[in-house]
This record gives sequence, structure tokens and C-alpha cells, in this order.
Amino acid sequence: MTTIEAFDAATREEAVTLVAPCVAIPSFAEALADGRPYVDLPALLAAARELTESWSDDDVMTALADHPRIGQRHSGSGASAALSSAEQAGVDSGDDDIAARLAAGNAAYEERFGRIYLVRAAGRSAEELLEILDERLTNDPATELAVTKQQLGEIALLRLEGLFQ
Repeated sequence: MTTIEAFDAATREEAVTLVAPCVAIPSFAEALADGRPYVDLPALLAAARELTESWSDDDVMTALADHPRIGQRHSGSGASAALSSAEQAGVDSGDDDIAARLAAGNAAYEERFGRIYLVRAAGRSAEELLEILDERLTNDPATELAVTKQQLGEIALLRLEGLFQ
């Protein structure tokens, strides 16, 4: 946790390093660092939200490589891995049926769209994530990529907000 004042006073490298775990899109962290100073947290979040809207499809695909499948743990050990574990805390229901359904849903999604199913998991149960997955499997590829980008943005903003609270 840090403050806006500390973020504004940090070197560029320190500022980039601080916000980099929010999303694996280097230009996002760099732009936030370069946009300093920020008046307050809402100003930082507004700048971040605007940046998420400019992400390209390639940015989204690159960022997906830093996310585990829903119901699985991140294979890394850094800040992003810790954030991912905390976000997916509600997914581990201990129910073998739900775990099997998530695994099957993940496989179906990957077969249909060629990438992992990404959803903001924070605050959601495994059952909710399964319902969302079932709905998203009916999307066409262009719509689903837009939804994935939107979900990635939500995750990045939640992570960013968490750094400052």
C-alpha cells in the first residue's frame, strides 16, 4: 500500500514498478508513471480507466499470458501472482463437481476462442463465474474479445485501487 503523494514523488522506475503488477501491459504502467502528479486517487483511476480504453487486441492477448485459468493458481511468485490468488479466493469452493465444471468450461472456452477465459473473479463465487462463463460461450469472437478487454480493465483498476487503499 502506498499513497498518491509517495507515488508522485517516486522515481519513474519506482512508479512503473509499483503499478506494473496491475496488468502485464508495460505501456499502462509507463503512462501512469509519466502522467504524474495526480491530485488524488480518483484522478489516478480516471487516467487509468482512459488508458484501458486504448488497449489494442495485441495488448489484451499479451496481458492474458499473466493470468491463470479460473480455478487454477498463478504459476509465478511475484506481486501479480499474489494478486491473482487473492482475487480467485472465492473460486475454491471445495466442490469437486464445480471444479470439474470449471475445468470443462475453461477447455470449451479455449477451444472456441483460442485463449483463456478471463473474468473479474474478485468478490464472485465459483457458481457465479460458471454462470458468466456459460453466457460468454454464446458470444461471437469479436464481442467476446471486447468483453475480455473490459474484464481485464476492471481487474487492472481494482488492483490499482488496492495499491492505494
